[in-house]
Amino acid sequence: MNKHRIYTTSVAGVYPHYVTKAEKKGRTKTEVDEIIRWLTGYSQEEFEAQLEKQTDFETFFAEAPGMNPSRNLIKGVICGVRIEEIEETTMREIRYLDKLVDELAKGKAMEKILRKQ
Repeated sequence: MNKHRIYTTSVAGVYPHYVTKAEKKGRTKTEVDEIIRWLTGYSQEEFEAQLEKQTDFETFFAEAPGMNPSRNLIKGVICGVRIEEIEETTMREIRYLDKLVDELAKGKAMEKILRKQ
């Protein structure tokens, strides 16, 4: 089975779209970065290094220092697919990120986006 094209797409190629989506709705690049750091465990410096290296999504998530255990609380539909039903791990991680950025753009509070109890 062939891998989905997003796996070999660089995070740096998609990241500006995440930022633009957030900024169009009055949110900030800093908030997008916070979401990414929360999800993956990268520090800001490590994240920026991944962007600089043009790391693809598959490697980005495989090398993440510590995926947040609360990410399994992220539920809902993204691109017509229910996140909790995605079996392939890397695709599910990508969709978690997409969903978090969507929630940010929709004006949801950071505490709720970051699943703080």
